[in-house]
Amino acid sequence: MLSAFRGVYALISGLKSITNEPVVREELVSEKNINRYGGPTRIFIPNVLVRWPWPRRINPHYAVVKKEADAWITSFQAFSPKAQDAFNRCDFNLLACLAYPVASKDHARAGCDLMHLVFLFDEYSDRSPPSEVRKQKDVVMDAFRNPHTPRPKGEWIGGEVARQFWERTIQNATVISQKRFIQNMDEYLEGVVQESIDKKDRRILDIKSYIDARRRTSGVKPSFSIFELGLDIPNEVMSHPAIQEMILAAVDLVAFANDIFSYNMEQLRGDDLHNIITCVMNEYHTDVNGAMLWVEDYLLRVADRFHAAMADLPQWEEPLNSQVKAYCDGLGQWVRALDDWSFEGERYFGKKGLEIKENRWMLLLPKKCTMEIGPVHVDSSLL
Repeated sequence: MLSAFRGVYALISGLKSITNEPVVREELVSEKNINRYGGPTRIFIPNVLVRWPWPRRINPHYAVVKKEADAWITSFQAFSPKAQDAFNRCDFNLLACLAYPVASKDHARAGCDLMHLVFLFDEYSDRSPPSEVRKQKDVVMDAFRNPHTPRPKGEWIGGEVARQFWERTIQNATVISQKRFIQNMDEYLEGVVQESIDKKDRRILDIKSYIDARRRTSGVKPSFSIFELGLDIPNEVMSHPAIQEMILAAVDLVAFANDIFSYNMEQLRGDDLHNIITCVMNEYHTDVNGAMLWVEDYLLRVADRFHAAMADLPQWEEPLNSQVKAYCDGLGQWVRALDDWSFEGERYFGKKGLEIKENRWMLLLPKKCTMEIGPVHVDSSLL
């Protein structure tokens, strides 16, 4: 049994500022968290936002846009009734309205629709071979480039979801924000195609390669485009090193926090190869809790980078300076939103999210692989 502790101790001894609560590090290697085979039975959930200055906020249009967006996505019948129910329980509208708290009703609705589209694509690409994921990517991008053209009969449903979302969204979006959104979506979808190839080959990436890949496959950068819809920030300003560093740091904070929250569900489904926790376990020969500590330390340092870059922002003439401020504030809010939604929605922790948020522990779920397309209900009693 002592051998099961070595990986965690090695990670602890090699990191600084691993956690804000030293007592947690001692509990990580407690015998009550180890099963008879030397593996962990409980998973520690780090709190990397304990000092994050952006508070929880929610868009006042949440109730209205949630009703509209849920009816819209359900009308496509993209999943079985059971999977659709699980999809709706995730409440991607809540994620959008936490991420875009000051958006207009139209932009809040656009955020809800985009979250539905991204997670729908995620569910299908996770259960499709690379050749099909490539076709799905091409269908979505064609729909974005031809939003007023009806999709062919018999085509994958994601194309019409994308078309309707984008046709509605561009009515209230600046030209430059539309161009950047298309570019970011293409990069995201292409990344997912490569992810499907890696999964088919059962390939676990090294940490550096995975970080580079996850910045694309997370879909975070296109999500930032929603609070840019009403802004008109030129490319030469958006490319400023401080802004680019803030974007990169925010992407990491959202993407790898999501890996932390989703790991248990993904390992249950046998879909955990593309997750930073798996990569750290593989590279450092540690267990899940040792990997959690590594990612916590990484994200605390990323948060420092975000604040340092924000302090380096120059001043521009108005109204441009206010627009840049609004954009950068949106980045910080998105990081908080992902954290709040992960515990308040039912995607990762079922109905036990707020309890897990408080005590930062959950049980390792028993594996239950399925090839059905769509999310699964998380049985809270098993957590």
